[in-house]
Amino acid sequence: MIQSDSKTSYTVPFIALVFLFFIVGFLTTANVQFQGPLKAAFLDDMGGLKNTFATLITFSWFLAYPVCGGVGSLWINRCGYKWTLIRSLIVMIFGLGLFFLSSLVAVRFPSMSISLGGNQLHCGFVIFLLGSFTVGASATIMQVVINPYLTACHVNRTQPVQRLAIGGSANSTGTTIAPYFVTGIVFGGLSMEDIQISQLMLPFAVLALMIAVIAGCLFKLSMPDIEATKAGVGEKLERSVWSFSHLALGVVAIFFYVGVEVCIGANINLYAIELKYANPALLATIYWGGMLVGRLVGSSLSRVAPRVQLVVTTVFASVLVLMAVVLNNPWLLALVGLFHSIMWGAIFTLSVSRLGRYTSIASGVFMIGVFGGALLPLLQGVIADFSGGWRWSWLMIVFGEAFMLYYALIGSRVRQYAE
Repeated sequence: MIQSDSKTSYTVPFIALVFLFFIVGFLTTANVQFQGPLKAAFLDDMGGLKNTFATLITFSWFLAYPVCGGVGSLWINRCGYKWTLIRSLIVMIFGLGLFFLSSLVAVRFPSMSISLGGNQLHCGFVIFLLGSFTVGASATIMQVVINPYLTACHVNRTQPVQRLAIGGSANSTGTTIAPYFVTGIVFGGLSMEDIQISQLMLPFAVLALMIAVIAGCLFKLSMPDIEATKAGVGEKLERSVWSFSHLALGVVAIFFYVGVEVCIGANINLYAIELKYANPALLATIYWGGMLVGRLVGSSLSRVAPRVQLVVTTVFASVLVLMAVVLNNPWLLALVGLFHSIMWGAIFTLSVSRLGRYTSIASGVFMIGVFGGALLPLLQGVIADFSGGWRWSWLMIVFGEAFMLYYALIGSRVRQYAE
């Protein structure tokens, strides 16, 4: 991959992007935490499909990744990294406004619903799904900027995979504190099932205001572009980015990675509730906390190749998931976060290797794979509904780990080089 000019200072933009990675992680997990109260508030009339509809919250968020990844690449090539970030934050404010509207509609119009096969779905839930997609679109575009920028920008005594691990550590910090921040601070320790829909309005309004302040600060920030990672205005690239097999297979690998990551992070609470655990949020916190610890460790692994990191972590994750299924023990699932921690950075680094000016487009294409975070948790919810519980649904995680192992050993080899 072509590096940025070492004479240009990227330290301040690097810190800013690490912070934005924290915001993405926090909002991604906070969005999932609303499954409990929204399920209780909106899905009582959905019969045996409550789990399926609850996972639509996660589905709508991650659906934005394949839909909007190309938008991020287009914006980068037209107006640069900085203005793409500012635009993405404006989109995020609009999405948080939809969250606010969802709660408002539920309070003011409690009987407004849509009939679906004899079941009643509240319109406020549909608005929340639109908001989840919109905020997910913002997160998508931000990551289209953050991933290649962290990989390519020059910061003394760091390597690309380290910078991604540092950004990932910030992301994991956000995902780790979000469950307890939402339940413990925002809602004063109430069980998620006991939270009233009217209590959601103020947090959404405050979040929107905070994002507006961040956008204003970013406007004043000096953030040099990295021209070697994107096509020039009006420039037409000679070949399709899909012609690079290590990228194409990397998109599939990230599909399974994000899918299995979100399956555990989003659905382990529902699994624990099914087993009547007293504190389901603790399991999610341990899982995301393991992600944080693993990424902090990964930020120091400058001498361990991304391919080796991916092989080791997929093998250990598979063993833990199999043990969790056999023993019907969600605590073992929570420990998988330690091994999922550095997979994103390893897969992304391998996928964009030697792509040069195709990199920004590749980053947008790469986001298509994040759709796994929408599809696999939804599929798992369907399996749980039709199998009578969550236990055996976790076997699909092992299949995803197996493909990532294949990618590490074979699929990530660079066979086509960018000119």
